[in-house]
Amino acid sequence: MANALLIFKPDASYRLAARAGIWGWLSTERDWKIESLAWFQPPASLIESHYDFLQGRPFFPWLVDFMTALPLAVGRITASGEALEQMRHDLGETRIAQSRPGSLRERYGIFGGVNCLHLSDSPESGSAEVARWAKFVQLDQLSAHLAVETDKPDHTYHLRSLATQASAGIHVELASQMIRELMAEETEIDGEQLQALWRITLGALA
Repeated sequence: MANALLIFKPDASYRLAARAGIWGWLSTERDWKIESLAWFQPPASLIESHYDFLQGRPFFPWLVDFMTALPLAVGRITASGEALEQMRHDLGETRIAQSRPGSLRERYGIFGGVNCLHLSDSPESGSAEVARWAKFVQLDQLSAHLAVETDKPDHTYHLRSLATQASAGIHVELASQMIRELMAEETEIDGEQLQALWRITLGALA
C-alpha cells in the first residue's frame, strides 16, 4: 500500500456542500483507507516547495496565496497504485473546463485551478509529498471530523457560469459581487476569513 497526500483546497474546505460531497466519496474507503485528517494553515515556504514545478508561471503568486490564506483540511490516505489511479479518475482532470463529466471536479469545481482537491498522482509523488508535509502537520491520526450532509446550498454551477463571465471580462463587477453573495450562502465562515475566501477565489479570475 502506498501513501498519498490529500488536501481540501479552500473552495472545498469552506463551501460546505462541496466538502460534504467530496468527503462522502472519500469516506466510503472503497479501495483506500483514510489514515489522517487535520486542519492546518500551510506556510508559504511549504506551498512553494510543493508546487515548485510551477514556479515562474504567471499564476504562481496567486496559487501560493490561494493555498495559504486559510486553514485547510489536510490528510493522508493509503491505497494501492491501481486504487490511487482510480481515485484520480473519479476526481477528474485538473482544469475544471477539461474535467470528465461526472467527476468530482466537474461536479464541484468552479474555475481553472479552483478545483476542490489535491490528491497525489502516483505512489512515488505521494511518498515524497507525505514526507514533506509530515514535517509541518501530523499525518497519523484523524483529528478533524467532516460531515457528509449539510443544509447549506450548492451553487457550483451558478458560480462556474459567473466565474467564466468574470474571467472573460464580461460583467466583471456584477459577476464578482454575485460570486461573493453565493459563496457567503454556502459557508459558515464570516469576517476576515470570508473576505479571504472571496479574495483568493476572485484572484483566480483576474
